[in-house]
Amino acid sequence: MDFFHNHILSVVLFTPLVGSLLALFIPRENENAHRVLGNVFGILGFLVSLPLIWWFNPSTKGFQLIENLDWIPSIGARYTLGIDGISFLLVMLTTLLGAISILSSWSAIQARVKEYYLLFLLLQTGMLGVFMSLDFFLFYVFWEVMLVPMYFLIGVWGSERRLYAAIKFFLYTLAGSVVMLLGILAVYFNYSKLTGGTYTFDIPTLLASVSQPSDTFRTWLFWGFFFAFAIKVPMFPFHTWLPDAHTEAPTAGSVILAGVLLKMGTYGFIRFSLPLMPQGVVARQRIVGVMVALSIISIIYGALVCMMQKDMKKLIAYSSVSHLGFCTLGLFALTPMGLSGSVIQQINHGISTGALFLIVGVLYERRHTRLISEFGGLSTPMPSFAAVYMIITLSSLGMPLLNGFIGEFTILRGVFEVNKTWAAWGVIGIILGAAYLLWLYQRVMFGPVTNPANEHLPDLNLREQATLVPLVLLALWIGVYPKPLFRYLDVPVRQIVERVNPGYYPAERATAPLESAPAGAPGAAPAAVLELDKHPTDSHPSPSPAEKE
Repeated sequence: MDFFHNHILSVVLFTPLVGSLLALFIPRENENAHRVLGNVFGILGFLVSLPLIWWFNPSTKGFQLIENLDWIPSIGARYTLGIDGISFLLVMLTTLLGAISILSSWSAIQARVKEYYLLFLLLQTGMLGVFMSLDFFLFYVFWEVMLVPMYFLIGVWGSERRLYAAIKFFLYTLAGSVVMLLGILAVYFNYSKLTGGTYTFDIPTLLASVSQPSDTFRTWLFWGFFFAFAIKVPMFPFHTWLPDAHTEAPTAGSVILAGVLLKMGTYGFIRFSLPLMPQGVVARQRIVGVMVALSIISIIYGALVCMMQKDMKKLIAYSSVSHLGFCTLGLFALTPMGLSGSVIQQINHGISTGALFLIVGVLYERRHTRLISEFGGLSTPMPSFAAVYMIITLSSLGMPLLNGFIGEFTILRGVFEVNKTWAAWGVIGIILGAAYLLWLYQRVMFGPVTNPANEHLPDLNLREQATLVPLVLLALWIGVYPKPLFRYLDVPVRQIVERVNPGYYPAERATAPLESAPAGAPGAAPAAVLELDKHPTDSHPSPSPAEKE
């Protein structure tokens, strides 16, 4: 038991990889055996991550459950894993959506079944490694490992234009990765220069060392990492690969792409880009202005393009551009509310948009079309499907008592604290989001059944219910009782805000023990004026959901 506790992150990380390796020894012709193996290790990957809920202490500062071993000592690379509250939530989201995605593939994948499950489990390991790595070299390895399985999942099991979409996805992501590699090497050699020849890829050590060079160096580093993460999010104008990849990918590929892979970009912004921001007020203001502008454009542009779509899957793909724009807007408000809301909204997006792609997959398996015009009146033959679809739609558009409302409200609260205009643009995005989501639901589910092919469509079967019901329950739970999520985010969010926006907290509270006030409490009132706005709109923020408890 001690071994399991001391190496829990490695167990969670490599459980899918073990399943992938075992698949090599099962004959290709035995397709059902591969389906069973893939689902067993998908579910097992989620089950072995559950002890993290009890072993991770949200009140402890810094990374936890650390594993630190020699790997390539000649270049200073080590096998170092660890998680804080932010990466904990993303790891749990990854294991859950991985299990659900694999289960949703049971009847959808009929060709090259062995290769499909092998690559999907390998992809799961790559994604988990990104969120756990505390060594830049290890982080980059997992970042690139994730790229290859996703390329094949789109290119082999996708729709008509799958090769075009796969190559576009690969080239965009690879281009960003190469620029990020240059940034990693710059930080690596800068540390060696500062220490007289000592080399390390340790992430906390390297990020701490960047505080010594000039703001010019930090600015170049920020933009170097920016391209990799902006492409992955994706932010406008680096978003053009996403609709093609989502539309052509198989259902499970779209779920994991929207639910987890896009979060790697926002996670990169939190973990690396924010600590690399220049310390000078003018330089930081300039960067924040650009990032906020791109976020607002993504919110409005993505929502407007959604209204023009004829393909259900492409509509949901563009909605991700809009929803992730909210996440980056919250991040670069540089307030506790904005940061906490951004992470929670990332979790919410994975739940809601992942469920929307599953819903499209249910219809595609029955009708083999995603055109909105082909449907109508489906609530009559598929009442259970209509109920689930309605809950997920309301969740995605931010209805109170569902998860989307918590994330969007917290982000807008944090952004309003800095700039009313930014928050106003965000509200317009919410209105547009409600418009295209409800319009889609109306056209697909309401009215008479005009197409004879839709008259006798079967309702959700047991397997489909098993993939959708957990996401519905999560959406309800987070919407009604989000306190646990805020608890996990309190400490890491406070640490980030104290570093990137040191004027936010009063000096006496910033240096007080963590027990004197909830660390990173999203509703903590600032005594100093936020440097990015000389006229704060609200000097007495209301308490966060965590504090109200």
